[in-house]
Amino acid sequence: MQIKPISDHILIEPVKGEEKSRGGILLPETAEKERSEQGKVIAVGPGKKDKTGKIIPMEIKAGDIVLFAKYGPTEIKVDNKEYLVAKEEDILAILE
Repeated sequence: MQIKPISDHILIEPVKGEEKSRGGILLPETAEKERSEQGKVIAVGPGKKDKTGKIIPMEIKAGDIVLFAKYGPTEIKVDNKEYLVAKEEDILAILE
């Protein structure tokens, strides 16, 4: 199944954090982990419409690695794979 975001929404694949603690201890799969704040953009919508109906193009493109607000995006699961859907305003930065 393909997901095509609409408006100013962005489909993000979260980047998994390190599997080690700061002290170097390997964390098991069952360990409680924080939600990622970084991910790879898989798809973007066309952009948000202004008051006149003109589409404002997105600054973010597929393939970008982005930082986002921790609890801004919505989690979804498609074909047993986890994704995040965020609005463009939830993106804090593009990593280069």
